[in-house]
This record gives sequence, structure tokens and C-alpha cells, in this order.
Amino acid sequence: MNVRTFGLCLLGVLFLGSSANPQHERPTDAPGKLEIAKHPLVLEPPVGPQTQKLDPVKLHEEAEELAKLAQSVPEDVGQIAQGKISKDVIEKLKRIEKLSKRLRGELVP
Repeated sequence: MNVRTFGLCLLGVLFLGSSANPQHERPTDAPGKLEIAKHPLVLEPPVGPQTQKLDPVKLHEEAEELAKLAQSVPEDVGQIAQGKISKDVIEKLKRIEKLSKRLRGELVP
């Protein structure tokens, strides 16, 4: 760094330092800061997922319904191959899907 650059830097520091007006300084204790110190934020540990009790009777009933519906699907598909479409085959497949997802959700943590 040459003398001229050093002088310009020094002049800049002096100019910036002298332009600060002490009347416009922020107070060290801003309003509300004292209140925060009186009431610190206390975080509780996160609550994990609650374990639900399995209802074995309901699970068994849903599994029976699922099995019954699933057994009727090959017959419905056979009728579709013959050109006969059962009205409730789509609803039956949706119900199978719903029961399957529910049972899987109950059994898999």
C-alpha cells in the first residue's frame, strides 16, 4: 500500500468517525428487552406420536370383509371378460383398497 492510499483510508476513517452524532445513538436497553429477560422462552420437548391401542375385534371384522370382497373379484373379472360389467365392481375395488390401507396403517408403525 502506498502512502497516498494509506492517507485516503485514514482520512475516510476520520471522516466517518467524526460524523457520528452521539445524540442519535440507540439506547443499549431497547424497550421490551427488560420484559423478555423477565420472561424467558421455555420450550417443552416435542411430543412424539401417541401409540394407539389396536382394537382386535375391529381389525378382525375388517380383515374378514377384505377377504370376502377379494374372493368375489375373480368372478367379477370373469363377467367383464364375457362383456357383463357389474355396477358395483368399481365400488368393491375402492372398498378393498380402503380396507387394505387402513389395516396396513394400523399394523405398520
